[in-house]
Amino acid sequence: MTTRICLALDLVDDAALIAEYEHWHRVGNTDPAVTRSIRAAGIADMQIWRAGNRLFMVIEADERYDAAAKAAADAADPAVVAWVAKMLRFQQPIPAAGPNGTWFPMDRIFALGDHPAN
Repeated sequence: MTTRICLALDLVDDAALIAEYEHWHRVGNTDPAVTRSIRAAGIADMQIWRAGNRLFMVIEADERYDAAAKAAADAADPAVVAWVAKMLRFQQPIPAAGPNGTWFPMDRIFALGDHPAN
């Protein structure tokens, strides 16, 4: 069984910075140590979608995933720390996250399966 986690973040609204951010997320440009750490934490799939300068991250996590444990592991991993530092110059928090926020959890407000089919 997996759990879906959705997060939001804004990029600095600058076409060159957005293009560079996308460059770093293309296959072959993301540090393999970073993707290994994501998988090792029980994240089966992670996708980032963009609309203008707003990003949405969709995570499918298995039963091994623990957000606090992942945060602690990330803080102790030099490759992840370097990646996060590199990405910060592209990012700005969404208003709901406050001035120091990064990826901000989203609340699900609709699920088709919760509604009767008739």
